Amino acid sequence: MLRAQPNEQQILFRVGVADVVPKSIVYRLIAPTMELNEPLRITCREDKLERLLADLAIQRLDLVISDSPMPSHLDIKGYSQKLGECGISFFATAQLAALYGQDFPRSLHGAPLLIPGPETVVRSRLQRWFAEQQIQPRIVGEFDDSALMQAFGQSGSGIFIGPSVIADEVRRQYGVEVIGQTDAVTESFYAISVERKVKHPGIVAITEGARRELFPGV
Repeated sequence: MLRAQPNEQQILFRVGVADVVPKSIVYRLIAPTMELNEPLRITCREDKLERLLADLAIQRLDLVISDSPMPSHLDIKGYSQKLGECGISFFATAQLAALYGQDFPRSLHGAPLLIPGPETVVRSRLQRWFAEQQIQPRIVGEFDDSALMQAFGQSGSGIFIGPSVIADEVRRQYGVEVIGQTDAVTESFYAISVERKVKHPGIVAITEGARRELFPGV
């Protein structure tokens, strides 16, 4: 039995992902951990942020990836590291792009729009930007889960948004077009852990990889 055991002991890395964070962003953030010399066994769990933070507090998770830092109203010891931020892009099928792709952002006035749910940080920023631009799109769907929003967008149900840093991936994966982009509305991403000085090799790989590859300059 001992001879059958692996030569190296795997390090368990338990990651919680807030369900509002786009899956492509999550993959790009976690990918550097797969290239470490230390053998990691990664477990990922998606849930609402507050439930994930409760598990982080009792050490059922090593890290939580979120679109917001540790909420100040929670009595949980945790430290937030900003991994990066970027503007947003607007995506649409070819048919919708032909109708609403000209004169951006004015073309969004009255356009069918799929938006993130009220629990997301970007939702309020987006609504504020619309008000400043005097644009009133026609909201046809609200989604807490970004993958579900993208699936509806792929079907042609409406225009949808996503982080500009993964615009090419979204375009290829869902067969849609970018009809506009703005840096006036940003999405931010955070790594939340119970350690002020991070030691876990998986967390170090995520934070360093994000600043080196995904969000250089942050």
